[in-house]
Amino acid sequence: ICCFHRSTPRETMAWSESVDTLLANKDGLAAFRTFLKSEFSEENIDFWMACEDFKKTKSSAKIASKAQKMYSEFIQADAPREINIDFTTRDHISQNISEPTLKCFDDAQRLIYSLMAKDSFPRFLRSEVYKELINKQQNGNQKRWLPFL
Repeated sequence: ICCFHRSTPRETMAWSESVDTLLANKDGLAAFRTFLKSEFSEENIDFWMACEDFKKTKSSAKIASKAQKMYSEFIQADAPREINIDFTTRDHISQNISEPTLKCFDDAQRLIYSLMAKDSFPRFLRSEVYKELINKQQNGNQKRWLPFL
């Protein structure tokens, strides 16, 4: 059971305005991730979040180790949670992974963001997950618990 009790009905409605509003909200992010999981594409949001975290890395040793971990998890061919990016982007990262910078995943992150914004986000807004959340909040139901299958 997952609980989105912190967001107000106004915040939940605001998620529909843009994928940025959704991703900036902790509960929105959790609801969107649950939806992506139901579509077997949660690697997209996981990669996007890993990129956001990666960009805040300060020490160069950590940059190298985090970049390598992200590369082996999301980028390299047959990675366990391989993201859907074009050959050129994947190849560019592969060539630069030995000396990674904080910007080395930017192109891939942009592609995944675009994929989520144009493809997954509209489906999320039509999903039962989102509709149920809106309905429960609009009905003034104080039990804002949302069981997910």
